[in-house]
Amino acid sequence: MHKRLLILLLLLPLTHLRAQDIHFSQVDANPLLLNPAYAGFYNGAGRFGVIYRNQWASVSTPFQTFALTGEMAVWRDNQSLSGFSAGASIFNDHAGSLHYGTTSAHLSLAYYHALNRHRNNFLSLGIEGGFAQSGFDPTHAEMEDPSELFPTQHSNYPLLAAGLAWYWQPNGDLHTKVGLSVRNINQPNISYLGLDDTYLLRRYSLFARAEYRYWQTWSLMPVMLLQLQGKFHELVYGVDFKWYLDEGSRHQISLRAGLAYRHGDALIANLLMEYDAFLFNFCYDANISGLATASNTIGAFEIGMVYRLSKGEKKTKALKCQPY
Repeated sequence: MHKRLLILLLLLPLTHLRAQDIHFSQVDANPLLLNPAYAGFYNGAGRFGVIYRNQWASVSTPFQTFALTGEMAVWRDNQSLSGFSAGASIFNDHAGSLHYGTTSAHLSLAYYHALNRHRNNFLSLGIEGGFAQSGFDPTHAEMEDPSELFPTQHSNYPLLAAGLAWYWQPNGDLHTKVGLSVRNINQPNISYLGLDDTYLLRRYSLFARAEYRYWQTWSLMPVMLLQLQGKFHELVYGVDFKWYLDEGSRHQISLRAGLAYRHGDALIANLLMEYDAFLFNFCYDANISGLATASNTIGAFEIGMVYRLSKGEKKTKALKCQPY
């Protein structure tokens, strides 16, 4: 019973404190992960991405997170400059010898509309519905009595989310985008033991990114992300520098490097390369929190790739316009 009691005591705080949702340090390389309003909210016909995160590799079994996303334009009205887009995403994370983690699948629908006739001011509204299963594998647990069974190893629950996103480009040298979203609107019960007070709290996110092109081939890109979930909070702020290597008719090539700070937790370094319709991203967290000693200051690394289709094309082609 001692092993079983210990495991339950470890699992109960995760549910009672509601923990944090799956999240990535690559703040906006794949915007659908941030906000359902970003589903297809860019100047193209489709966008597909994959991302992998490995956290605290110094421990025996690190936290591992994987996500796969896809977005497509469903309908566009060129006269009113509005349209609908749809997106889908799949998440999986697990950690520890019992592989405790969550798998979820989501569908998103977004409507965007131009706020003027100059195609430089847009607003998007998005909704998202999904289903998740969290659980663990007790087969690797060491039990004093091997005949003991866990009553429940999984918890299944629906998820609802909504978001708002705004894009503004007053001139050719500056553009900004701001997003506000709320996830777990329905606050589902995630208890393994049938308790009534173990539910997933709503998570609120506020995101802002700007790009200022201060020279012919260089731009400055400040960023900020604030997330609140119950008594937990996450504040990330930083800046990227982007270098446009080629903007010709045949190729679009750029490099981006930046540094951000997750308040009280980590320094985040990222490197991103765009080559025509492909975007490759690498990100590393250096842990500076109170867990730095236990983790040997090793935080997390992420790698990701995004593939984008331009309007009306079924093959890879460079995007000529800044994504929304």
